Amino acid sequence: MCGPCWAVMGDPKNIQVVAVPLPKYELDLIASLEDSTDIVSWINDTLTPEGIAEPVGLTDLDQHVNHLVSTLDLACEDTSSQLERIIDDVSRGVPRLTYDLHFMKDGAASLQSVLIQVTERSRDAVPLTTRTALDRLRLLDSMKSRMEAAREVLREAESWSTLELEVTSLLAEKSYAKAAERLSEASRSMAVFQNTPEFDPRKTLMVNLQNQLEAALSSALVAAINIHDLAACRNYFAIFTNIQRESEFRNYYNGSRRASVVAVWQDTRITDCETPPSTPDHNTQTLAEFVPKFYSSFLALLNVERTSIPSIFPDPALTLSTLISSVLSALQPTFSQRLASIFSHYGDSALKELIPIFRSTEDFASAVDKVMEKIKYSATFSSPMDSPGLSEVAPGHSRRRSSRLSMSWRTAPPRSTSGGLLASKVPDDLEWEQELFQPFLDFQVDYGSLERRLLDHALREIISSDTRNKIPDSDRARLLRERAVDIFSVAEESVSRCIAFTHGYGAVGLVRALDGFFQSFIDMWTADVRMGASVSSTISSQSASGEDLSDLDYTSEDWADFQLSLHLLSSARAVYDRMMSFEHKLRSSLVQIATTFRLARNDPSNFVIVNSKGESQLLEQSSLNSAELHALLEQVEHDPAYSKETFLAPSSTAGLRHSAHAAMQPGTSAPLLVDARDGVFTFAKACQMSLQGTILSPLRKHLASYASSPLWTAAGDPRSKRSITANDLHVPSFSLSPSETVHKISEGLLNLPRLFDVYADDDALSFSLHTLPHVDPEILKSLTEQSTPGNDPSMSPGHKRRQSLTAPKIAPAPMDPELVSSAWLSSLGHTLLTYLTTSVLPNISTLSAAGAAQLASDLGYLSTIVRALNVEFEDLDKWKEYADLDDEEGKKRAAERESDAIFQNMCRMRGWNV
Repeated sequence: MCGPCWAVMGDPKNIQVVAVPLPKYELDLIASLEDSTDIVSWINDTLTPEGIAEPVGLTDLDQHVNHLVSTLDLACEDTSSQLERIIDDVSRGVPRLTYDLHFMKDGAASLQSVLIQVTERSRDAVPLTTRTALDRLRLLDSMKSRMEAAREVLREAESWSTLELEVTSLLAEKSYAKAAERLSEASRSMAVFQNTPEFDPRKTLMVNLQNQLEAALSSALVAAINIHDLAACRNYFAIFTNIQRESEFRNYYNGSRRASVVAVWQDTRITDCETPPSTPDHNTQTLAEFVPKFYSSFLALLNVERTSIPSIFPDPALTLSTLISSVLSALQPTFSQRLASIFSHYGDSALKELIPIFRSTEDFASAVDKVMEKIKYSATFSSPMDSPGLSEVAPGHSRRRSSRLSMSWRTAPPRSTSGGLLASKVPDDLEWEQELFQPFLDFQVDYGSLERRLLDHALREIISSDTRNKIPDSDRARLLRERAVDIFSVAEESVSRCIAFTHGYGAVGLVRALDGFFQSFIDMWTADVRMGASVSSTISSQSASGEDLSDLDYTSEDWADFQLSLHLLSSARAVYDRMMSFEHKLRSSLVQIATTFRLARNDPSNFVIVNSKGESQLLEQSSLNSAELHALLEQVEHDPAYSKETFLAPSSTAGLRHSAHAAMQPGTSAPLLVDARDGVFTFAKACQMSLQGTILSPLRKHLASYASSPLWTAAGDPRSKRSITANDLHVPSFSLSPSETVHKISEGLLNLPRLFDVYADDDALSFSLHTLPHVDPEILKSLTEQSTPGNDPSMSPGHKRRQSLTAPKIAPAPMDPELVSSAWLSSLGHTLLTYLTTSVLPNISTLSAAGAAQLASDLGYLSTIVRALNVEFEDLDKWKEYADLDDEEGKKRAAERESDAIFQNMCRMRGWNV
């Protein structure tokens, strides 16, 4: 211990702690150590003599340190020994505590018995006569108290016999305050008659007298409210409070003050909410034009009441809130009915008219919040409790309606609720806000469908001019690009509408509406793609690419169709690029919404989603605040932005549909507009098929009469044909030449690379290659690897990540034209061979041995040609194989019932089934 040392002295039963003084120098030294907060500064102060500014010598300092150390050692030893001695003394004294407590308990029991004996002796000591007198005095005191209580009850009962006469007289004298006071006194005495037969009659009398007082005051009260006589209103409020009719006073006040604003709502003719009058009325206006004016007059009333209400009511903020709710509930037709009339009037485009009204409502709510804040300050710094009785009114009872009947009772129309959201208890200061925004809630919940209806309406308006005016086929590709500009301009407005009307809660409906809207637009063009459109000769002359392709077997109409399909495919790519740009903007907006939601969730005091608390509570409790919404926001906030967009499928044909959604690399974001992307790829596929149909049309014309060629029924067997000479030698025959039809088809196929050499640099051909029919998966795999940004060795992983976040719209590197041409040639070859093997060859009715040999020769030659185009076609090889069979081998295999469909066709043609 610091300071003086303490020691335990005396018997263990009576422990005493005394101080053993130390030398004064050591006592002061130890005390300074106890008071010091820094041990280093204490050592410096102790080692530096007071009053000496010069440095101390090392010898003196060493002596001083040694003395200080020895002093501290001695103090520590003394303290330790004394502490041990105290602990030993205490440990020896603790076991005695149990005995001492038991001894004290016995002493207390003995004392109790002694006290009882003393009490009995004191009673015996008092004489009997004295005791009798004291008992009588006690009885008389009790009788007096009860008689006084009975007298008060009798006086109360007597006052009830004259209550009606007194109150009636006071009302006749217009002494309303005294009448109210008299009724208040009588009301307090009602408890005397509780559970007696007199209670109900007296209660009825009380209600009748209160009604008479209210009736006598009603006209004067309304007049005082109308002329804004605050002193009279305050006195009347005190009177109504005394007779438990405070809620009726508020009804009078609110009904009178709201009359002007309600009249503005009811007397104004709204053109888009009502049936047009028979005679023109120049004072009419739309609801969007009228609502700001209505709110302006409403706000002017509230600003006046902000200075008046604190002088009358003890709870000005709550009273003003009640006034706002009273005005909103008294509107006829209701706000909800007029909003519904807008949708009946404007139809699908009503959302555009609704949003300005909603913004005006939010501005009004913001202005009212400022008024409410001011009136709370005025209630804080002012004390309107000047009249008797006001100070006794509790704020919690200000909105309590008396169970008695009242002449001022007004039955308000029931408020509509959405899903029972308002059935739960809401704070009184939020009730007016919820009632203000409740009419919009159903439309906010249905925002997704409303937005889709508006977008579809805009789409119909955009394409209406196209349906009225016949658009030449030559302008269709240009028109698609122009309409895409209009479509995406309309879609960009949807994002702002979603934020303005739902504050981001309608994000799921927005994405669905935009996805379906883009898909509908693309599907219209997909259905309108023409396989053999006629074009003007002007385009035909410009599309033959000079003399380079003049020898190809295409007509001017074929060249026009080719150009049309190619331009439409190019437009499809332009639409897709614009869609990806729009999706990036959409994702950015959703990220901002997600950030707002996250900040509001983590720090609700500093960040809010909606400024109005009532509106915010409605939206939070609505079905818009769903798990799907938060999953979408979490997805866009945590997913990285798009890396390079590729337009190819994986090498597996099973992954083609996944690639249609988005050919995404690891780490890229999931697409938002899934159906819209599918629509673009479907349109691209239609254009590709139209383009292929045009390219293959000359070859298909050659194949039109191929199945009915007389070559198939020629007599003889070339494989056994002999040339007879003078020496009767057998001369073997050489391989048959391909037929003229196959020769022309082969020439056409060999000319296709030249066609693609001319158009190899056209980006349209490289778009959506995964939708090409019968495309070779290996070629797609090569193109996918070529377009993957990870294959660039000069780009580090950190740089790639940074690029995907900061520049997601960078276009991929151009694809190798040779690979693109190979993909198209492979697709064309497979398409033609599919047509040949499924639609042409099965139509051959009869095949003789010579015809079979000719067919085998044709197919073998054609197989050689298509292999030059890097096309392997298994069915073609099967047709050639079965055509090479002789009758004996064919019949043998037919007897084995081979189930191959191609072999079954060959059996039918060769007659092997007989």
